[in-house]
Amino acid sequence: MTTIPSTVTIRRATRADAATVATLVGEIAAHEDQQAHVHVTEARWRTLLDRPDVVVLVAERDGRAAGYVSAVRQLHLWTGGDVLALDDLYVRSGCRDAGIGRQLMAALAALALPEQLLIRWGMEVDNVDAQRFYRRLGATLRHKVLAAWAPTAYAGMVAGSDQRGPAPQESGSHVGPADRRS
Repeated sequence: MTTIPSTVTIRRATRADAATVATLVGEIAAHEDQQAHVHVTEARWRTLLDRPDVVVLVAERDGRAAGYVSAVRQLHLWTGGDVLALDDLYVRSGCRDAGIGRQLMAALAALALPEQLLIRWGMEVDNVDAQRFYRRLGATLRHKVLAAWAPTAYAGMVAGSDQRGPAPQESGSHVGPADRRS
């Protein structure tokens, strides 16, 4: 018996793909146990997919969504040029180990190449499979701590009621010796 290989096509998602993209994002969030952090609705995806700085490439195998890669084009202030900040690379479980992730990354690279855009992304330290995959692509991996500052964490500081440290001094204020005692 001869098996006919499946055909994979990769294309840029449009607003008509909002439901598919929302589903795929939900799947990767579930895979990473991060569903509580996904708040983008299908209606919002329609708007996002119209933005030129938002790149979502969908891989389809035999006419069905098999995965996606997403990135946002951003200004990089050190170089004065743009970079592609890769957000997610996801391949559905039944479609893995068929080269689709590599094809998605190659398609993203093809978008970046004409302008020589750097593509950068992060991953969990314990995701050794992803690290191995990206090294095979030729990516340089370096250790860096990423920080996220949620509005609930910085709102108190802005309001001047941050309990973790002193509020910023107003211009011209003076701290005398008695004020320095603990």
